[in-house]
Amino acid sequence: MRYEPFVMERWQSTHEHRVGYNLSESGVHPLSVEELLEIAGSDIGSVADVRLGYGQSNGSDQLRERIAALYPGATADNVLVTTGSAEANFTAFWHLLEPSSIVATVLPNYMQVPGLLTNFGSTVLSFHLEEAEGWQPKLNELEDALQKGARFILITNPSNPTGTVLDEARTEGILELADRFGAWIVADEVYQGAEIDGTQTASFWGRSDRVLVTNSLSKAYGLPGLRLGWVLGPETLMEDLWGRKDYTTIAPASLSDSLATLALEAETRSRILARTRGILQENLALLRSWLDTMGSEFTYHPPQAGAICYVRYASDVNSSELAERLRIEKDLLVVPGDHFGMDGYLRLGFGPPAAELEEALARLGEMFSSVA
Repeated sequence: MRYEPFVMERWQSTHEHRVGYNLSESGVHPLSVEELLEIAGSDIGSVADVRLGYGQSNGSDQLRERIAALYPGATADNVLVTTGSAEANFTAFWHLLEPSSIVATVLPNYMQVPGLLTNFGSTVLSFHLEEAEGWQPKLNELEDALQKGARFILITNPSNPTGTVLDEARTEGILELADRFGAWIVADEVYQGAEIDGTQTASFWGRSDRVLVTNSLSKAYGLPGLRLGWVLGPETLMEDLWGRKDYTTIAPASLSDSLATLALEAETRSRILARTRGILQENLALLRSWLDTMGSEFTYHPPQAGAICYVRYASDVNSSELAERLRIEKDLLVVPGDHFGMDGYLRLGFGPPAAELEEALARLGEMFSSVA
């Protein structure tokens, strides 16, 4: 079996804990356990008695009920709890994958599933987000991929790396094409809830009988260390999806299940998302103010969701080379556009504490002054 590395994750996991300033992350500054308990109005006793044995392997009943409550018409039987959205995506694509599968994936995108599909020998056909259209997908390219045999569509909404949200016309277009060709949609919705204006992105759930939705507590909730995600699908498929976890992580961590159940209590969830929105609004204002000071160096579409801004820069320097110089010379980590197959771009995470963000941007500005 072939192996091509997941270059962005290799880059981040190798360096993110070895730099002073990290703009490679796409979520807000994470909560501590103490902060989560404070938001929830609980004390340490609520988790101190959690027994560290194997939990229910598809997720506790209460947690699955709280996840299902986020999706109209869903029940706990539609939910499989996973170890992060990475396992949710893996489980979903594994169910849909067949020998010599052809898959349509939106690009640029988080490259986990496209990379896995390539490594497993599938044919990956891309349809692109068009920058001039506010990073909306080219539906004619999707139709072409479906005509060539794609029966599985991967869409990330809100988008990584652009931070944009599908408009309703494109959403309807994707659904119509999937229905016409009998294709499944895997909708990675991990940034749902991290919308800067507070208007939650509409889920693909409930809009087709052939939809699997993946999500997690990592981005919108500031709880990536829980490694807690889920896949939502038709009840008739969940036993099969659950069985595939027997080959991977078997069960979510008991402590993570307990803390996730706490976080998804309705009032607690509302407070967590309000915290996220406050960070995003304050920090995006800082980022946009800084970008304005850089004159014509950068062009970008303001993100609608997530702590990420995908910027095009004018300087004549390769994005991976630039990222490496920033790491070595400025103690600063960013994600180069090369990791999304697009040189001349950077993905800038703006989720750190405001003071750290301002210092990181100052260092980024110094670097562009030296390469210009």
